[in-house]
Amino acid sequence: MSASLHLAGPGDLDRLTGFVAAFHDEMGIRQDAATRQDALAPLLDGSPYGAAYLIGPARSPIGYVIVTFGWSVEFGGMDGFVDEIWLRPAVRRRGIATEVLSELPKALAGAGVKALHLEVDRDDEAAQRIYLRAGFRPRERYMLMSRVF
Repeated sequence: MSASLHLAGPGDLDRLTGFVAAFHDEMGIRQDAATRQDALAPLLDGSPYGAAYLIGPARSPIGYVIVTFGWSVEFGGMDGFVDEIWLRPAVRRRGIATEVLSELPKALAGAGVKALHLEVDRDDEAAQRIYLRAGFRPRERYMLMSRVF
C-alpha cells in the first residue's frame, strides 16, 4: 500500500464525504450529511483555510487527511492542524498513517507552514504511539480547549 497524498478537488466530494462519514461513525461524531458536505466543499474548492488529501492510489484511495491552517506568533507564522485522518480498516496497522504524518510536514513546509498540530484522545494509546512515531510530541503545559458556538 502507498501512503502517497493527492490533493482532493471538487470531483472528490462524494468519495471524501463517504470516508468522513465512516470516520465520524467510528468516533461517535454526530453530523448530518448536509453539514458534512458544506464543511468539505470549500476545502475542495481551494479555500485558503485548509486542504483535504486522499491517501493512496488516485483511482482507489484508502483514506484521507484534512489539514486546516492558522497563524501562530509563537511558531513564527502559519501553522497547520491535522483536523482528521482516517484509513480504511482493512489497511490499518501497516505503517501508512505514520508515513503520511511523517511526510505531511515536509510537504507543508514548502508552503510556509512552520508547525503542525493534532489532538488525540487521552485514552487512545494506539493513536498516541502512531503520532509519537511520526514525530509529534505532547505539550505538557498545554491542553486544547474549545468553545463551540
